[in-house]
Amino acid sequence: MRPNVIVIMADQLRFDALGRGFTPNIDSIREHGIDFTRAYCASPLCVPARGAFFTGRYPNTNGSLINPWLPYDAYYGDVHKGIDNLYTLMEDDWCSIHSGKQHLFTEGGKLEDMDAKTIWASTEKTYKEYLAGEGARMPGGPYFKSPVPEMKGGTFTRVTRYSNANTGCYDQDEKYYFDRYFADKAVEAIRARDKSKPLLLNAMFLAPHPPLEIPEPWYSRISYDDFQLPENVGVYYPHQSPLQMYNLTGVIGARYRKDEWKESWRVYLGLVAMLDSCVGQVLDELKKEGIYDDSIIIFTSDHGEMLGSHALFQKMCMYEESARVPLFISFPDRKHKEIDRVISHIDVLPTLVDYLSLEHKGTFDGKSLLPLINGDVFSNDNTAYIQFDGNGARSNFQRCIVKGSYKLIVDYFKDEMFFELYDVVSDPGETENLIFTGGYDALALDMLRLLRKHMEETCDMIALPYLSPEEFRRAYK
Repeated sequence: MRPNVIVIMADQLRFDALGRGFTPNIDSIREHGIDFTRAYCASPLCVPARGAFFTGRYPNTNGSLINPWLPYDAYYGDVHKGIDNLYTLMEDDWCSIHSGKQHLFTEGGKLEDMDAKTIWASTEKTYKEYLAGEGARMPGGPYFKSPVPEMKGGTFTRVTRYSNANTGCYDQDEKYYFDRYFADKAVEAIRARDKSKPLLLNAMFLAPHPPLEIPEPWYSRISYDDFQLPENVGVYYPHQSPLQMYNLTGVIGARYRKDEWKESWRVYLGLVAMLDSCVGQVLDELKKEGIYDDSIIIFTSDHGEMLGSHALFQKMCMYEESARVPLFISFPDRKHKEIDRVISHIDVLPTLVDYLSLEHKGTFDGKSLLPLINGDVFSNDNTAYIQFDGNGARSNFQRCIVKGSYKLIVDYFKDEMFFELYDVVSDPGETENLIFTGGYDALALDMLRLLRKHMEETCDMIALPYLSPEEFRRAYK
């Protein structure tokens, strides 16, 4: 029988929040698998990040660019018809189970309403129905959201409300919290699965996505003595993009002082510890059912979280805390290996297709990671491309290329563009924009050329103008 495939995805998990002693279960996946230490999402936003992960294609080519919350722009949130995804490729031969957040949006309707071959053990919809039946309230509320501007179609501004960094203790039983419900339903579905087939489980947790209102004992799990804030928390650097102040990241992030971020971090790390407990619940059930040793286990997050770094909040930008993701793939042989090479989420599905010898119609933008894992030639040029096209509507645009140790970011709002270049290996906090040093002009222009070429090849709807480093420095000195 083919191996089981277990995909565990967190939401808004910083890559540097793991390995602090709070996450033994997640750490065990890393310790017994391949740790891709420089993995990036294809878009630092929930729906397009998952669209890219589950199709192996860039947002530009699969069609899912934004969270489709506004009817005016909703078309740009859906993966186009006819594009394979992990579910459709595997659900005929595997017992396919989904439990948790369902943010793979496809043209024609919600996947869970159209796909009868997968067992939808739980979704956000069933969670709300569960709470209603129990007379319990959902975490969050008005205190945990703040008003922000959002442009409809990049033209008309409205005021809406999105999650902020406020914290609180959820006063309901832990069993009513998002992720405990999702973990419980995953365990129930594993026990009741069709055992004549290998298992495909997509366990999609919400943690540590806001609201930062979490139940005991997790609310009190972490103390201020248990961690230190990264140096770039609460600091808006002189040469980081001022256009972030037109985006949710800056609008909300600028409201908090550095000392206030420490409380947000404390509760966020408590939520990470709760996530780890839920992951352990799933792993323990795999072991009880005797299928752990025959399973490929993948752990990742759809994207990261700024949590005060660069004085920003949430994701929706190209800094490491937002765009870099943990990615561990543990094969049945459980051999550990670290791979310090730039790779993308879009490489995961081609890797599974390669390893499992799956048939598929069409092509992937990503490449199988098996040659890289086996020490053979891997032809991605140590490069990843990332894009952001707005949150609930197309409005704030960003494009990014990571090549080797360098990252070029282009931030675009209305008719203005701002450029950033960082050496993310020697300057992981991205504190010095190298374009302003004057010694990296040739590198910046070459990376911009590669980025422009990628955008043209993927039929990007926006175009990048010519960059004159000298004129740029004079304008923003």
